[in-house]
Amino acid sequence: MTEEAAGEALSPLEEFLKHTHDEFDHVSNGLKEIAMLVSQSQGEVDKLAQRNAQITTQLHQLQNQFETVPREDIRTAYEDALDTQQRLFTMSGQLEKLESDESNLSRYRDYLSRALSILDTGSTDLNIQVQDGSGETIIEQIIGAQEDERRKISRQIHDGPAQALSNFILQTEIALRLFDVDTEKAKEELQDLKATATTTFASVRDFIFDLRPMMLDDLGLIPTIRRYTEAFQEKTGLEITLVVTGSERRFEVHREVLCFRTIQELLGNVRDHAKATQVKLSLTIGDAEIRVSIEDNGIGFAPHVPTDDNRKPDGLAALEERVNQIGGEFNVASELNEGTTITLSIPV
Repeated sequence: MTEEAAGEALSPLEEFLKHTHDEFDHVSNGLKEIAMLVSQSQGEVDKLAQRNAQITTQLHQLQNQFETVPREDIRTAYEDALDTQQRLFTMSGQLEKLESDESNLSRYRDYLSRALSILDTGSTDLNIQVQDGSGETIIEQIIGAQEDERRKISRQIHDGPAQALSNFILQTEIALRLFDVDTEKAKEELQDLKATATTTFASVRDFIFDLRPMMLDDLGLIPTIRRYTEAFQEKTGLEITLVVTGSERRFEVHREVLCFRTIQELLGNVRDHAKATQVKLSLTIGDAEIRVSIEDNGIGFAPHVPTDDNRKPDGLAALEERVNQIGGEFNVASELNEGTTITLSIPV
């Protein structure tokens, strides 16, 4: 390489700065496109929701005139209802995914903006650490985490709403065939279908709440945790005691999300692994940090001796890493057959 070429070569910091600017522009353009898609999808969902409400009203009217309305009209009405509900469910799922992508990209853009505001000050003494000990870049870690979460959501949708929709189609076909053979039996099938739809709707609402509770955005961390623990106790039968001390207030969005997701995953571990009957969840809100403690009376484990018969609950290492990345602490105290206590702190 000549001296002239060497003089024109960018330093590692300058290359990183250029890459960050390019990434910021790329993410900003992506956000504009997603915002347009969100707006279009929201409009379609609103139309389908209105159409679904109209069809629901029509079905109620048909139920009151079941004996007098022609069977072909009943069949058409139920087919329209099924088609509209399927389209509404699909579009709602698409909208939620777009909104989630928009939120993730927005946070990433904000992070890039803050990084550029530091880098563009001209400080050449910054030591930019773009890799961790495993050799993965931060971007690779983010993408990996997003894909893991998407796989988890995909499995949940496949095992829940997707299976339920398949059953709806089957029950509807049975009811349609029975109309010409046994009207009373067809009515029973439709009643069963209605009951199944009601149960599935409740499950979908729970799924949406688990995925992203709107309360977290509207009311904040503590009201959301109260609502979540009540619903969790009702669904699992676990006796959960929630104790909140300190002054309730709002925090930065990413800290509220981290705290809620951590509690959500820890309670899920208690449900799936601990075989506990009682859980005590304590939150202490201080001036500088939120302290969380989850104590159960389950079978426990030996944290530092994972074996096939004594497996450490899934996800604890990932949770600890997330908490540590924002300057918090994460501690596990457990013994076999003596329960588990997990404490963590999140700086605010």
